[in-house]
This record gives sequence, structure tokens and C-alpha cells, in this order.
Amino acid sequence: MFAVIRSGGRQFKVEVGETLEVNRLPVQEGTQIRISDVLLLSDADRTLIGRPLVENAAVLATVKQHARGEKIVVFKYKPKKRYRRRRGHRQEISILTIDDILLDGVSLVTGQAPAATEQGASVVEPTAQPVAEQPETAGGTSEEEGQARTRRRRRVRSQEGEASQASSEE
Repeated sequence: MFAVIRSGGRQFKVEVGETLEVNRLPVQEGTQIRISDVLLLSDADRTLIGRPLVENAAVLATVKQHARGEKIVVFKYKPKKRYRRRRGHRQEISILTIDDILLDGVSLVTGQAPAATEQGASVVEPTAQPVAEQPETAGGTSEEEGQARTRRRRRVRSQEGEASQASSEE
């Protein structure tokens, strides 16, 4: 039995008991989280494919630790210009252990309700960071007021160019 989940813009095939490295999640170590972005679920009898997500499906995972990934070297180079920049990067990651795969609140492993919710362990659902809205510019025109922005310079230049070409042809 396995599930395909989405976390941090990437997809992972997970099974119960597996350890997984994902982009850093905003939860504390030792916390059990519920990942509801399940794209596919499969067991011995059936396969459920989400459109785009499988409804009432979730994966329970425990955050074991927060760490940093392996270092990669970013090297920028422009030939014949003496331009070289060397910089390293280490991605912030969270290491998860998959505890259970749920469908309609029932574990696909045991066929019962998950043990973590029975014991009263905290189940936190990691949420995506809210996208900041673009602020309105002070004193600027807005399309809501009926004044659309125009590209007057380009139009004027192209019209002047066409007019000069038309007069030179005559």
C-alpha cells in the first residue's frame, strides 16, 4: 500500500514506516502532522486517483527533526570577462516518518481509526504561506475607477513612424 502526496511543490511516493525529506515545515519537532494533499492512493484491492486530490484521504506523519540538506555549489561564470562567483547553498529540510495512511478517517493498514488521534496527540495540518496581495499604489490610477493604463509612448512612436514612412513614399 502506498500514497502519492504533494509537499513543497514536489510529489513523493510514501509508504507506512518510510522516512522522507521535505522542504522545511512550520511545525515543531515531534509533532504529528496531517498531509491532506494526497494525489493517489493504492492498496491491494483498489487504486484511487485524485482529480486533483483524493477526497477524504490523508497521510499522518511525524516530524522527527529539522535539518539542512547537502551543500550544493552555485558557480556563475562568464568567459573572457573575468567574472566568477562561487556560492554555496544548503536547503532547510524537515525529516518526516510516515505513520499512517487514512481514507475516510479509517487507517488502510489496520482498518480502524488512527491510534494517534485516540491517544490525543496533536495533529497539525501544515498550511501554505498566504500570498501577499499587491498593494495599491498611492495616487496611481486603478482599473476599478475606469481608468486603464495605456502605453501611449509606443503607440505614438509607431504612429509617427508610419506617418513618416507614408509621407516619404508620396
